[in-house]
Amino acid sequence: MSKLIPTVPIYGIPFSKLNMEETVQHLTTAIEERRPTHVITANPIMIMSAVDDAKYKAMIKRADLIVPDGAGVVWAAKYVGQPVAERVTGFDLMHRLLQEGEKRRWKAYLLGTSQEVIEAAAEKLQLQYPQVRIVGFRNGFFGPEQDGEVVEAIRQAAPDLLFVARGADTQEPWIVKFKQKLGVPLIMGVGGSFDVVSGKLKRAPVIFQKLRLEWFYRLLQEPKRYKRMLVLPKFVVKVVRDKENVTKPRATP
Repeated sequence: MSKLIPTVPIYGIPFSKLNMEETVQHLTTAIEERRPTHVITANPIMIMSAVDDAKYKAMIKRADLIVPDGAGVVWAAKYVGQPVAERVTGFDLMHRLLQEGEKRRWKAYLLGTSQEVIEAAAEKLQLQYPQVRIVGFRNGFFGPEQDGEVVEAIRQAAPDLLFVARGADTQEPWIVKFKQKLGVPLIMGVGGSFDVVSGKLKRAPVIFQKLRLEWFYRLLQEPKRYKRMLVLPKFVVKVVRDKENVTKPRATP
């Protein structure tokens, strides 16, 4: 991650302190300069995974920019006295970058989720951002034996933006593994964003967003996520218990 970006380390993960506007400006410059940049929009679930798994933590730290997506990350940074400017959600950041793409006629490629969802998302985004060329899309159901084929297809399409929505255990590791081969200026994992864009899921109403309860709204739509959500109270308890040590350098086991 660039030394020019102020960060706060939470259990060793360096979170950007930039607000949304500054983040968009920083990434726009990187894209225009054709510098391959991997953005991770991280939440407490990812932090806890990194605490438990040194390899996962090392993989996350290879990203060029880590933004505080989860409300829990924003709370934790403020609680330990090193607040970030604001929450920078992956969904909103994706749309802000596409808005920039409208002005600059960038090209975008969408990768992940089901064929039905990715097709619908591509169609809706193309209508919403007509000056952005959606130069390709592909579902996320492919294994390691098809990685080379997928990477080559993206290279041939030569997008400025690559948005990836795969499972939590494959999304960021796949990006880290193939970032250099892909050669795309901006690569970002977007989780369930395509589900919302396509209309499969609804985004939380503004009141839920303001109350930082988007996670609860999503749980209502997808009850099967409850096991993942159990990590959230554990994260809060851990930060409260570790308050003096949350931002201190941590030795890798």
